[in-house]
Amino acid sequence: MDSPAVHADPVVIPEAKVGGTVIPAVTIPGVDIPALHIPAQCTEIASAPGGCLGAASIPPVSIPAVEIPPVEIPGVNAGGIKLDPVRADGKRAEEQRAEGVSTPEVCQVKPKAGGTVPYVIRPFIIRPFIIRPFLIRPFLIRPGACNDRNECVPAVEVPAVEVPAVEVGAVEIPAAELKSYEVGKSEVLQGDDSIAFSIKADVLFDFDKATIKPAAAAELRRIAQEIEEKAAAGAPIAVDGHTDTKGEDSYNQPLSERRAQAVVEWLAAEGGLARSRLKARGYGEAKPVAPNTKPNGSDDPAGRAKNRRVVVSTTT
Repeated sequence: MDSPAVHADPVVIPEAKVGGTVIPAVTIPGVDIPALHIPAQCTEIASAPGGCLGAASIPPVSIPAVEIPPVEIPGVNAGGIKLDPVRADGKRAEEQRAEGVSTPEVCQVKPKAGGTVPYVIRPFIIRPFIIRPFLIRPFLIRPGACNDRNECVPAVEVPAVEVPAVEVGAVEIPAAELKSYEVGKSEVLQGDDSIAFSIKADVLFDFDKATIKPAAAAELRRIAQEIEEKAAAGAPIAVDGHTDTKGEDSYNQPLSERRAQAVVEWLAAEGGLARSRLKARGYGEAKPVAPNTKPNGSDDPAGRAKNRRVVVSTTT
């Protein structure tokens, strides 16, 4: 938001001589009000882990006070000429301020015994509109006058001074929500506009295999149904395979690719999802979510089990 500088030149009333009396010169000060720049107001939504909505904030904003000083054209009483002074009061607009607004991060809480993960919402927040009003100090004129000896005092004018109104619009961050869902054998990670299902490889495959186990069908079918219900229309669906660090990466990388492709084939053939939306990728051991070894360097089977996974994700 920008408001231009306001400038009015000084007004010089020259010396005059009336009836033998010298009326001294007077300078009426000018007015200089600097330009105003209020930078763009940036809202912030903090990043948050899956299953959470990040904290949101709108910064405070203020429009500073502004003042037009009072002004007076002095009167004249000399040599048979009498002119009253002419005055205009000063004008002032006080500072206008809107406080910042924020709302904290909110997260879904998974029940320990299974069941439904509850719906959560980050509420709508708004910082209201503010305005500093228009100001004007009016035009002034002291008329000219002459005495009977044809000695004259000229008219004096002081231009009006105007300061435009300044407005800062309201700023809003809309509400966001994470829908409730049933806890299954996969971990569900939801963001503001995405959903992901992380399925342990041990649920899907036998050791060192890339063939879907029959026992995994119910969980994959549930995931396919949730994607169908929650995904944006036609949104691509990524299927990413991951392994732990046991064995050589030259073996683990293609294994992760084959496992991701196996899930793609199942979701297309059995889960009812369009094959054109599905894309398999393998990352091997490159993207662990837990340590594969303990701090002392020994093997960490629980960590490795978390790293052996397939993640199905899409936008909502």
